[in-house]
Amino acid sequence: MSGNPKIVSVTTAVPEHQVNQTTARQFAQRIFSNRTSEVERLLSVFDNSQIETRYFSRPLEWFEQSHSLSEKNHAYIESSTALSVKASQKLLEKSGVRPEEIDYIIYVNTTGLATPSIDARLINLLGLRQNVRRIPIWGLGCAGGAAGLSHAYHHLIGHPNEKVLLIACELCGLTFLRDDYSKSNLVATALFGEGAAAVLLAGAEVKQDGLGILATNSRFFPDSLDVMGWNILDSGLQVIFAKQIPDIIEQHAQSDLTSFLKENGLELADVSRFLIHPGGAKVIEAYERALSLTNGHLSLSSEILRRYGNMSSVTVLFVLEEYIDKFAFGNDGYGLISALGPGFSSESLLLKL
Repeated sequence: MSGNPKIVSVTTAVPEHQVNQTTARQFAQRIFSNRTSEVERLLSVFDNSQIETRYFSRPLEWFEQSHSLSEKNHAYIESSTALSVKASQKLLEKSGVRPEEIDYIIYVNTTGLATPSIDARLINLLGLRQNVRRIPIWGLGCAGGAAGLSHAYHHLIGHPNEKVLLIACELCGLTFLRDDYSKSNLVATALFGEGAAAVLLAGAEVKQDGLGILATNSRFFPDSLDVMGWNILDSGLQVIFAKQIPDIIEQHAQSDLTSFLKENGLELADVSRFLIHPGGAKVIEAYERALSLTNGHLSLSSEILRRYGNMSSVTVLFVLEEYIDKFAFGNDGYGLISALGPGFSSESLLLKL
């Protein structure tokens, strides 16, 4: 689409160790049995998750043992680098873009730390230009993928001849705490998966087809720091999940997204594709109720959740890839990308399909 920055291509990659939900439930039962009187009741989250398979960078036996934050972080650097290279090389080949054509690289994650950051490693391994601009984005959690698209969009408004490589890689399994018997840790064990996504975005003057990005929107909820995030412990990252997340969606999603669309002369009825981050089955159901969505409007989100679980920032980019693979470009109507993350906050983008 001329006149706007655009999403040209999306590719994804997952680690080698596939775990089905039955096996994951059995694992949790072994770990949590005799540690909490509620374990049998809480295990129902596996049965109601609507997840069938997930992927991890370490075999299930690795998680049977306790590991330090240092060990987990080393595993993150090693595996995320390899997985990001895999997704990025696939993207460059698919789009017919040479590494030296990339002008700006954005790396998004929340599940590991590295200095030099992972993007620096990717510049070497992918053969990007020595003067490529780069920025790592850390700490936006599940909203990070959508926020990365937004950052790329705003850069490309001012640089319409450039190409941006956005990479998100989350190894959520590495945040599992072997000796944490909290409900939040068990829920995370039922939901979290791992994966990487690479996105090629281009400015309006680059002669490549894509999904036009018309506008972006950020929303911060005051005094909500305890809704979602990590506690950073000696043993690793301890997940924070507030049970009211679906309630927040039901209370605010409709008004927030309606206001965003109104600013752009549109209504919810004008949106034909909702590409929502599938944080979990309850999150999807909350969006359906809040936005009065029926007839499979969130089927792409549900499909990604079923096959991969919640991969934090990466997941919405898997949904985006699924849309492009099924429907390509040049369709009538508008699309809406949206994801929630720590802060508590939301990130949304309006697309011309």
